[in-house]
Amino acid sequence: MKHKPQDTIAVRIARVLADRIITGAIPPGAPLRQDHVAVEFGASHVPVREAFRQLEAQGLAVSEPRRGMRVTSFDVEELREVAAMRAALEVLALRHAAPRITPAVLEAAAEANRAAEAASEVRAWEEANRRFHRLLLAPCAMPRLMSSIDSLHLASARFLFAAWRSQWEKPTDQEHRAILAALRRGQTDLACSVLAKHVGRIRGRSPQNKFDKTESYAIIG
Repeated sequence: MKHKPQDTIAVRIARVLADRIITGAIPPGAPLRQDHVAVEFGASHVPVREAFRQLEAQGLAVSEPRRGMRVTSFDVEELREVAAMRAALEVLALRHAAPRITPAVLEAAAEANRAAEAASEVRAWEEANRRFHRLLLAPCAMPRLMSSIDSLHLASARFLFAAWRSQWEKPTDQEHRAILAALRRGQTDLACSVLAKHVGRIRGRSPQNKFDKTESYAIIG
């Protein structure tokens, strides 16, 4: 078996660790230890350090003096910032993407939306929802912008899993369909207006019982 390049191993490690952080399997504040990660993946410290740098660039981990690498914490003010940034950047991407969106792209996005509507648990919904947004925005052909949006979606997903992991309530809004309908009619301004409202709104989940005192929030869009 041929050995994979170091950067490919680093990407794989970063992807697995990011998934664990986003879903809460590795909780906020938990340490990320190079030795343990290297042993788990059968890798040297070089790709592990590169994977940690990728996680840090995505806002999922932070390097602290004398404490090493740790998973970042988050609060509702960060979520509000993520929502505002998503609204601004996704609208920018959609305005540039709209002239390049083909009927095939619209149908693929509609299929992703149907998958989200049919999802029975939060992970399936999040994956389909992210696919819907990326299909419509990727034709902007602006890789730096899309990289920023992808990082914001990762941040959104962390809040989503933290808020709804144990008691998923499927969204009932029709905004995805409204965005698709506006794009089919060539109404870019309307599509952008609906998108901004859609991703700029946060939703709270009340405590489930008397022992749970914390209200959780997420972007449902």
